[in-house]
Amino acid sequence: MSEKAARWIFWVGTLVSLGVLVTLTVDTHARFAALTHADKLDAQVVAGKRAFERHNCNDCHTIIGFGSYYAPDLTRAYARLGDATTRCRLETPDVAFAASFRKMPQQHLSPEEVNDITAYLRWISEIENHDWPPQDSAARLARSTERLLAGASLSPAAALIAQNNCLACHSLGNQGGKVGPRFEWAGARHGAEWIAAYLGNPAKDDPNTQMPAFSTLSHDDRLTIGEFLVALAANRGER
Repeated sequence: MSEKAARWIFWVGTLVSLGVLVTLTVDTHARFAALTHADKLDAQVVAGKRAFERHNCNDCHTIIGFGSYYAPDLTRAYARLGDATTRCRLETPDVAFAASFRKMPQQHLSPEEVNDITAYLRWISEIENHDWPPQDSAARLARSTERLLAGASLSPAAALIAQNNCLACHSLGNQGGKVGPRFEWAGARHGAEWIAAYLGNPAKDDPNTQMPAFSTLSHDDRLTIGEFLVALAANRGER
């Protein structure tokens, strides 16, 4: 190859790459407001971000790629946990993490700060960031859930969840509410027996819970749900 041809390849390649970079940058900035749902970025969300920073939450948590890795990523925390569980962990972390070896410090947040940080985490969780982070991937969770729901051995649990209207508060795959935590994570920290006991009397372990007791369900039915939730948690990392 001659020197002239090499020079042309260099300059054409550089200019084309620069053009692509500029185009993508302009396109991203043009769609930034829509991707971040800027119309929902109100004063409460801003106050929540300031409270989040004031209490140095990034010393332990990562959010939108910034922070430490000691505690869970909070980018999709609200979508993962739901409103009630998010508030519970902010208000009484000593109770919420009593069984965990990694303790979240009690920050003594005011009710206003709890409301503001919850609003901030809700806004963050709705940003269109290409299904990041991977462990909270909605698409991956949906695939794993559909696979498990299709299994004949797990269908009784799915029927019990539907019969007891659990999806009014909890989400499963692409369905359900956002008051309680997603079912795909609910079985990550405890075994099926613990979940069965918890379903019978949630207030015994969490006095601040909004979850009703399902004491009318037999222990076997509650255990079936517990085994299902543990299986969901075990399979959430599959692609």
